Amino acid sequence: MELSNVHNVALWGFLAAVVFGAIANKTNFCTMGAVSDWVNMDDKNRLRAWFLAIGVAIIGTQLMQARGVVDLGQSIYLTANFGWLGHALGGFLFGVGMTLGGGCGQRTLVRFGGGNLKSLVVMLVLGITAYMTLRGLIAPVRINAIEVVNLDLATRNMPDQGIATLIQSLTGVADMKAVRWAVVAVVGLGFTLYALASREFLTSYKNLFAGFSIGLLIVAGWYITGRLGFDEFEPVRLESYTFVAPVGESVNYLMTYTGSTINFGIAAVFGVIAGSFLYAVVSGTFRIETFSSREDMVNHVIGGVLMGFGGVIALGCTIGQGVTGMSTLALGSVITLFTIIFGAALTMKVQGHMMDEQPFWRSLRLSLADMKLLPAPGP
Repeated sequence: MELSNVHNVALWGFLAAVVFGAIANKTNFCTMGAVSDWVNMDDKNRLRAWFLAIGVAIIGTQLMQARGVVDLGQSIYLTANFGWLGHALGGFLFGVGMTLGGGCGQRTLVRFGGGNLKSLVVMLVLGITAYMTLRGLIAPVRINAIEVVNLDLATRNMPDQGIATLIQSLTGVADMKAVRWAVVAVVGLGFTLYALASREFLTSYKNLFAGFSIGLLIVAGWYITGRLGFDEFEPVRLESYTFVAPVGESVNYLMTYTGSTINFGIAAVFGVIAGSFLYAVVSGTFRIETFSSREDMVNHVIGGVLMGFGGVIALGCTIGQGVTGMSTLALGSVITLFTIIFGAALTMKVQGHMMDEQPFWRSLRLSLADMKLLPAPGP
């Protein structure tokens, strides 16, 4: 039976996501864990793996754009509608949420595939909250409180929010191609060289493999939807891997299967879970894990809510904006990436001070002082 274009894209997206899930499980690729290692142990190996994935994704995606394989201008990341508040606030909330929830969107799917039932709860709460923010009860908050302050860059003679476009607009440089490749060199090679500059990281083959492979899978996602899925009569949305809105769409798809159509994002969610599950079974690491306490469950539920809401208003997560969005060199993706890291790091520091029996507000003040954002408080 010949597959329709939509189903062909979903099939390839699923298969690549199976590989994604297996690799993420095997290498323990986790962006929340990367920030935790850095903040709590000054270990940057997993952070370098994340940054290597970003660098590889930028270089690979921009090469495809230059060769006309994909048109990144059709993606949600490069519109002229610049949601600065959504990127900043959503990224921060997502960073807080992934810390409370024990991992970001993709890590939640990977952990669930490995038998973690805590992640099942987070996944369902994240998905329901994301869908409510997209089309449900919380959507008016997104529209009337967040998106109302969006900037229309088209009124400032900027067709999109790409970093190269903004630089050209500010400097007046005529050669757009030269500006774009300069940005690729600075940002794409910058992330890559930072990751590879550590001798310790170069001997960490697990992290090297994770960074290169995840970056290449993001490039593959763009190729699947932009090249394999190109069809004027049956078009599909240009996208690559992201794990917030698609989790919400997946929950809705499961409940309304007979009236719904699968897409790349939904197939990717199922693929990551399947890949992680297969690896866990084959490697003998599949383990059922449940909540250890009521507080543990409350934190995971709150984390799921914050990730669902924050990920939607920021247009993505640590993968969706932090790698996929960054591969388009969009300014919004840069803001989201660094506010996610800031939100996660701040939450981890607050948790550390509260473990020393400090009250919340003092823990927050101490944490901001630790990050050199406030002067140290008195005793």
